Amino acid sequence: MLELININTGYEKKQVLFNLSLKVEKGEIVSIIGPNGSGKSTILKTVCGLIPIWDGEVYFNNKNINNNQPSKNIAQGITFAPQGNLVFDELSVKENLEIGGYLLQKNKLNERMENVLKIFPILKERIKQIAGSLSGGEKQMLALGRALISEPKLLLLDEPSLGLAPKLLNEVFQKIVEINETMNLSILIVEQKVWEVLKISHQVYSIKLGKNSFGGKPDELLEDKEKLKNLFL
Repeated sequence: MLELININTGYEKKQVLFNLSLKVEKGEIVSIIGPNGSGKSTILKTVCGLIPIWDGEVYFNNKNINNNQPSKNIAQGITFAPQGNLVFDELSVKENLEIGGYLLQKNKLNERMENVLKIFPILKERIKQIAGSLSGGEKQMLALGRALISEPKLLLLDEPSLGLAPKLLNEVFQKIVEINETMNLSILIVEQKVWEVLKISHQVYSIKLGKNSFGGKPDELLEDKEKLKNLFL
């Protein structure tokens, strides 16, 4: 479904990714782990079109999407939920969800909102509530729900656990698994809660200094703590 081949990119003159490659197959949860500042979030921004590709190729459903505008990638089925539980605090839960479907006709938008509210019943209870008054966990659910309104084929998640209380982590990761299974949705996730994300992933890539340092099955790392530790050194 998604393939990055020898990607080189960065910000202005600072290169962040160096000949980086990875794949996401249809229906997979693929995680990206690694030290802070290794370029993990840059990968997601490259895929969704927020930063330009200097060299290399990105394919989505066998089509080259190099340097597409984000709006074009959204229309093709790629959505991005950035880190930090980002919602529009001054708007209601309903209005936040509607923004996620700004490309849709009203009847289709209503249908998809109903589907999302079935996955996140807490949002249905809070539908008229101002988003800024939600808890951290509820904001994360809203951010995920908004990203799902367009019925994407590929969901990019950037540290969905960021800022959440420990007791909420399991709930968020369980929702990610539910989304993957019920919607047959491919998910590429950057996450610092390594043990938690490895347990729900089908494939994992570790990035160090903008380069691939590991690619394979999560069990290989879950069963070898020393190997996992070395990936972060």
